[in-house]
Amino acid sequence: MLRTALFNTTRHAARPTLLARQAARPTYQIFARYESSKANDALKAARKAKDKLQKDWQGPVLTYEQVKPSTLSPSADAYLIDVREPDEVMQGSIPSSVNLPLSVLANSFHLSPQAFKAQHGFEKPGKHQEVVFYCRSGMRSASACDIAKRNGYENIFNYEGSWLDWTSREGGGKGSTTSS
Repeated sequence: MLRTALFNTTRHAARPTLLARQAARPTYQIFARYESSKANDALKAARKAKDKLQKDWQGPVLTYEQVKPSTLSPSADAYLIDVREPDEVMQGSIPSSVNLPLSVLANSFHLSPQAFKAQHGFEKPGKHQEVVFYCRSGMRSASACDIAKRNGYENIFNYEGSWLDWTSREGGGKGSTTSS
């Protein structure tokens, strides 16, 4: 357990004649730290829980074969979210996906459902709905999964191959279909 002690000290006067002026000098506070050899078990458990929450989390990874069926028959209970920036999305996107850039993702999760829909044009995903994130190559989508997990979303997936994998398998590129 960590204990702190506060000591008030003043600068020492070398001569007794300066004692009167010493009262007018500023007082300095010095903190002394003492570490107990027996740490509180509850404090240790709290620290472990906090470390577990702050540890980077990696969501389950989906492949092209797992994502493709959801693009052919989209469900209202599942979201395919493109976390690329709007200028990247103009090159094309996976059918039935919606765009929610990584740069605004964390703040958007804190919006009310009405404000979210007004800002992004689609309903805010529920905390228990299936959410699949993708980006260009899979790095930003992994970060998006981590952000979603920290905001209480439970059913989140990362399409790791992302846009590059999709275009290589679909034979598309700039001519690929775009969605709303």
